[in-house]
Amino acid sequence: MRLYTGKGDQGSTDLLGARVEKDDPRIDLLGTLDETTSSIGFARAVAGSDGIRNSAIETQRDLYKIMAELAFTDELRPAAFSLGADRVEWLESETNRLTAEVKLPPHFVVPGDTVSGAAFDVARTVARRAERMAVALHHSGQMSNVEILRYLNRLSSLLFIMARAEDAISGQTPIKAKTGVRE
Repeated sequence: MRLYTGKGDQGSTDLLGARVEKDDPRIDLLGTLDETTSSIGFARAVAGSDGIRNSAIETQRDLYKIMAELAFTDELRPAAFSLGADRVEWLESETNRLTAEVKLPPHFVVPGDTVSGAAFDVARTVARRAERMAVALHHSGQMSNVEILRYLNRLSSLLFIMARAEDAISGQTPIKAKTGVRE
């Protein structure tokens, strides 16, 4: 099996239903979503909590569904390849569950108290970039499913609380961003 075709050597690639340039905004978003799921995968690999690891896998599966949805042209996309509101509700539920378990400080924190917390914080920033790109794609009329926007907005909240939960599991008290001292 060859891992390359050479079809993209001139700077174009295939969506399912159309050939586009590799700098097309949809391809850019797909790449950033791939980066997001890889970042979550790294965070999952170093996470200390089975529950957090399991939730991370679920988010990765959702991101693959989003990528599949975006890889199709509107004309060819099967109905099954559309992210639904139920996945946003699941994210909210997971975020609420973890928020109830972790005492959040009343201030901004500096990421990096634990490897796993820092990894989830990096994944959060990549997810935020993907969200901004998705908003631009939506505003240009190239993405119609607003559930993707809602999902990516909620995903960063879940990744934030996962980072704080991982820090808490390790017994770390967050460092305040403003003063640099722990409280």
